[in-house]
Order: sequence, then structure tokens, then C-alpha cells
Amino acid sequence: MEFRFFHHFGSYLLMLKGMFSRPENMRMFWKEFMRQCVDIGIGSLGIVLIISMFMGGVTTLQIAYQLISPVIPKSTIAQIVRDTIILEFAPTLTCIVLAGVVGSKIASELGNMRVSEQIDAQEIMGINTKGYLIMPKILAAIIMIPCLIAIAGFLGIWGGQKAGELGGILSAEQYWQGLRQDFRAYNIFFALFKAFVFAFIIASVPSYYGYNVQGGALEIGKASTSAVVVTCVLILFMDYLLAALLL
Repeated sequence: MEFRFFHHFGSYLLMLKGMFSRPENMRMFWKEFMRQCVDIGIGSLGIVLIISMFMGGVTTLQIAYQLISPVIPKSTIAQIVRDTIILEFAPTLTCIVLAGVVGSKIASELGNMRVSEQIDAQEIMGINTKGYLIMPKILAAIIMIPCLIAIAGFLGIWGGQKAGELGGILSAEQYWQGLRQDFRAYNIFFALFKAFVFAFIIASVPSYYGYNVQGGALEIGKASTSAVVVTCVLILFMDYLLAALLL
């Protein structure tokens, strides 16, 4: 078990090392980078919109259910919703969903290229396949996923407000009052820092599993599943580690 861990970890580091070289054709590299930005950013926007709005609404309803008391002002509900979404739900929950959406796609795409010998053909032509196929995915994820996290945070807070108004829990004035109470800009920095770390994991780990597939269609499916599972575990582990170090 330990041997397999160190084997995969060493191969993963060697893969990352092999990416850092000047692209042979910058025009093709840029075209692939923009394609990945569209696939990761625009392709995942719909699921992020749905999850974030319902996430904010459910958070407001559950917090209001637990804080029914004449002593506690209703604006406290919005304050808790704000911090919960910014610190945890928007970066962590959204990235776990993106690990399944984006991670499985990356692993399947590279795995199919490996099985169909497209990667071998490119290497024969002298192309650095790690730099051409993996680097654009990681760069696109690092740029687009934090943008998705920012959108998720905004829509989560907005969804919480609408759920509070429609449910008769608190008014818009009370909600905005709670949003302004004890606001810490550091929380946004922490959420975005987590977003960059999670984005790197979401792109690099599935790339490793897909790039090193050996076999046929069955192995592609296994590699895609393993990539999503390992990515989710690493996201949760890094979530705890970053919270312990930075908060």
C-alpha cells in the first residue's frame, strides 16, 4: 500500500515537472488553452448556478429554523449565511461538484487519447505531450474555477436573501443589515486562496490518471472513477489543512 502511494506520488511529481517547457507551437498552445477555458468555465456554469442558489436558500431556511428566538435578532441569520457560504459552501462544495464534472471529463479525454495512441503519436513527432495536453488544463482551471467560486458565493448569498423573503423569515433590509455586520475581508481572501488550491487539484490529479491509463475502455472508466474519488478526498484534506493553518 505504501509502495503504491509513493509510486503514484513520484509519478505525479514527474508529470508536473515535465510540463514546464516552452511550447513548440505557441499558437496551438493558446488555442488549446482557450478551449479548456470554455469547457471548464462556460461548460460548468450551469451546474454552479443551480447549486449555489439552492445552497444559499437551504442554508437560510435551516439557520432560521435553529435560531428561532426573540432574543436573537433576525439579521444574525444573514450574517451566519454569509460566513458559511463564503468560507465553506462556495469554495468547497462547488469544487467537489466540479471534481465530478471537470475531473471525470479530463481523465476520460486523456485516457481515450492514450488508449487510441494519439499521445504516443504526438510524442513520436517530438511534441512534449505533458506541456501541450496537461498544462492548458491546469492553467484554465486555475483561472476559471476561482471565477466560478466567486459567482457561487454571490448567488449563494442572493439565494439566501430570496429564500428569506419568500419564506417570510426576514426582510431584505434585515438581510442586508446582517451582511454588513462584522464583515471580514480576509474571509474572501481565504475562500479565493482555497479556490486556487482546489482548482490545481481538480485539473492535475485527473490529468495524471488519464495520462497514465493502460488498457482499453474499461480501464478508462476505472481511471475516471479513481480520479474523481482521489480528487474529492484531497479537496477535503486540503480544506481541513488550510483552515487549520490560515484561520
